Amino acid sequence: MNSEQDGARRAAQEAARARAEQALHEVIRGILPALDPREITGHKHLKELGADSVDRVEIIIGVTRLLDIDEPMSNFSAIPDIDGLVAHLARGVRA
Repeated sequence: MNSEQDGARRAAQEAARARAEQALHEVIRGILPALDPREITGHKHLKELGADSVDRVEIIIGVTRLLDIDEPMSNFSAIPDIDGLVAHLARGVRA
């Protein structure tokens, strides 16, 4: 792979990550409106943000719908934090 292709691939990955992060923040703020958006940081788990089990399911469903990602809920169970969730979602974002 030449440097131009590598740069294009990297740019596409960064764009997918940014889109996934923006969508996740949007859905979290919609489901947890009292949450200060500055609290939505990479190292925190949704539980730490105050999301109960129903909220967490709604967040995953909402963000996968928003990003048009078709994936079983079970694929999200072992994701440790917001950064992991964004990375996982970014892999499913269509260019």
